[in-house]
Amino acid sequence: MVLVLALGDLHIPHRASDLPPKFKSMLVPGKIQHIICTGNLCVKIGIDFIPMIIHIISRVIQLKDFQYLEIGREVHDYLKSLCPDMHVTRGEYDEDSRYLETETLTIGQFKLGVCHGHQVIPWGDLDSLAMLQRQLDVDILVSGHTHQFKAYKHEGGVIINPGSATGAYSSITYDVNPSFILMDIDGLRVVVYVYELIDGEVKVDKIDFKKTATTTTSAH
Repeated sequence: MVLVLALGDLHIPHRASDLPPKFKSMLVPGKIQHIICTGNLCVKIGIDFIPMIIHIISRVIQLKDFQYLEIGREVHDYLKSLCPDMHVTRGEYDEDSRYLETETLTIGQFKLGVCHGHQVIPWGDLDSLAMLQRQLDVDILVSGHTHQFKAYKHEGGVIINPGSATGAYSSITYDVNPSFILMDIDGLRVVVYVYELIDGEVKVDKIDFKKTATTTTSAH
């Protein structure tokens, strides 16, 4: 059994200050073997200019107003503290050049592909995502950008969008519930647990996928 955390579109600190406390209390080091992040951590924008900004305008703005930028700086390190094996793709607002447009990795019997999703037109379109899945030659495609959780069995594959872990608004909608995904991979089976914060309470749903010996994927 291997646990994989999939999340993305945090937009810290520009659209959200941090992950919801109830999510942070659930995510503890030592429980997760892999982290997949679809991108838009937004940890670099403005960070390198903090000393200059503080020097120029600290006389008129309280230094506490810059604390949210420090939170943004720590997002990447926080996720790394949960699990050092982390794979991050680059969202359109990420400044970190280390993040790639797409990544592929193999976990157990499954090959996974990761992409932020803003490159896929139309955004969130199932057929377009399935085309990317075929191009990457993966069993499971994890993508984001729409900030809405989705999970599909489509054309023999699995396509998952973990939504926005902070509930940040998107260019598509302002009505966003924070969400993330845990995948439990065991042999030819993967159970997708969806955690969504609704009205202050964490709701959990479960989706079960099974891969056949010929690498096609079916849903139950």
